[in-house]
Amino acid sequence: MNNAQLNELKTRYVASGAASPATQFAERAENALIWDADGNRIIDFAGGIGVLNVGHRHPKVVQAVKDQLDKVMHTCQTVMPYEGYVKVAEKLSQLTPVRGHGKVMLANSGAEALENAVKVARAATGRDNVICFTGGYHGRTFMTMAMNGKVAPYATDFGSMPGNVFRAPYPVPYHGVSEEDALNGLKMTLKTDANPRDTAAIVLEPVLGEGGFYAASTSFLEAVREICDEHGILLIVDEVQSGFGRTGKLFAIEHSGVEPDIITMAKSMADGMPISAVVGTDKVMDASGGNSLGGTYTGSPVSCAATLAVLEVFEEEKILEKSQALGDKLGERFAKWQQDFACVDNVRHLGAMAAFDVVADKAKHTPDAELTGALCKKAREKGLILLSCGLYGNTLRFLMPVTIEDEILEEGLDIVETCLKELSHA
Repeated sequence: MNNAQLNELKTRYVASGAASPATQFAERAENALIWDADGNRIIDFAGGIGVLNVGHRHPKVVQAVKDQLDKVMHTCQTVMPYEGYVKVAEKLSQLTPVRGHGKVMLANSGAEALENAVKVARAATGRDNVICFTGGYHGRTFMTMAMNGKVAPYATDFGSMPGNVFRAPYPVPYHGVSEEDALNGLKMTLKTDANPRDTAAIVLEPVLGEGGFYAASTSFLEAVREICDEHGILLIVDEVQSGFGRTGKLFAIEHSGVEPDIITMAKSMADGMPISAVVGTDKVMDASGGNSLGGTYTGSPVSCAATLAVLEVFEEEKILEKSQALGDKLGERFAKWQQDFACVDNVRHLGAMAAFDVVADKAKHTPDAELTGALCKKAREKGLILLSCGLYGNTLRFLMPVTIEDEILEEGLDIVETCLKELSHA
């Protein structure tokens, strides 16, 4: 079927809230390229929203999935366990920088990982409250919608959210929230809303994902760790988007040296196969009773096989080094655009987790969401998938595969530059 036929079916049968506004349908993909149902070639700078750090259909991952399909597709690991689950748990325990010996549970999505992290924290502490941050994004289930630091579009139409979730400011000096402001806000939340004796966990992204790719400083993360230790609160770090090599480390928190009690991860774990994980200190992870964690499909054999293959790819192809190099290339190009274009400001990257803000006035940092949307639309017309994000909808984020070929990267960046020339005033 072609794009037009598929769009007709989408309009007729797919719920509006779940339907993509895109009018092109993916037919096949390879590394950083997608071909649509009409045969058009598209450069992918979105990577399935950070899922494809090792590219579309990495051969090693595809082969691992095919091999697993010849063995076992599903048993439900709580009924009949299998090697893949425990091997993934072993690897993640060895690689994840939590305090002490790490233990692991696997789930299907980032939201499930966050839900289970909260369950574990409540079981381990006997407390209810959870503190999150403005701009944070943790998922689309009810608990994670309550945890999100942004209402629209995630929670706008869905009524009351679960209670015992409180908010503190995330440090974004560019938007007038200093590190001192953020820490004072967190302390005020603990004083006025969330009694420390009743607070199970503080949950944060070391680099905001949907909130705009703003990285928290090492000193801020260290201070939050100290606050948690002072009050017996668990520190949960959400690495769903920033994890698995996007920042040049396996996990973004490693840049700071801070050790959380729990880390959640998903997205690029398995190169497109659905899986997520909660990794935490053994005493914390063992706090709840037997059969209290899990689900029918959690840690499926096929997804576990893909995860193990991804970890091999990281080692064999030096993905972390490639991520750093890619980030340097993006940073250099962005810096040039900031000089050349009045609308490009606040360029930034941690490894290959890179972004810049689109503004109407650099001096005032005035967000220009309308121009941001126009740039994404124009890029799509020219054969490039580009994503926006941020509280103000004016951040362009770059999530191309870390394995992207140099010539494809340059072609895509040239398209962005052409769009900037056509739509903005130099």
